[in-house]
Amino acid sequence: MKQIKTLLIATFLFIGASQSISAQSKIAHVDTNELISKMPAMIEAQKQLENLSKQYDAEFKTMADEYYAKLKKYDEESSTVTAKVNEDRAKEVQDMEKRIRDYRETAQKELQKKESDLAKPLMDKIKASIAKVGKAKGFNYVIDVNSAIFADGTDLTSDVKKDLGF
Repeated sequence: MKQIKTLLIATFLFIGASQSISAQSKIAHVDTNELISKMPAMIEAQKQLENLSKQYDAEFKTMADEYYAKLKKYDEESSTVTAKVNEDRAKEVQDMEKRIRDYRETAQKELQKKESDLAKPLMDKIKASIAKVGKAKGFNYVIDVNSAIFADGTDLTSDVKKDLGF
């Protein structure tokens, strides 16, 4: 009878321990910043953004140079023209300032939109690859190492790189 009790207790402990082990989730981590920064398509997207930014900067510089040249010219001629001409010129300068500000704001918005348009499909591809590799390796969760306080588990970054082809 004592042996049966011991056997039952051992069986319950074994079943409880095995259920506890199977109930634990498998967690891995991945470094998305590394994936993004080394992804060939993202590097190409960054080059496109840099080129677009240079175009906007060149146009902005042209507008600013034109503005300062007019400002200098109008300042030098202000004493030789009528008050009405000076008023008209002041209004023209204010309009130029507004156009330059508007251009800068528009250029920044367009750059941000272009960056978002280029990055979204790449991020979707990275997320899909992380999910694919995580499932294939039997993990229930894959967290970003950059948002984890402590990450001492399995690192899937290199596996995801392989899946993405780089």
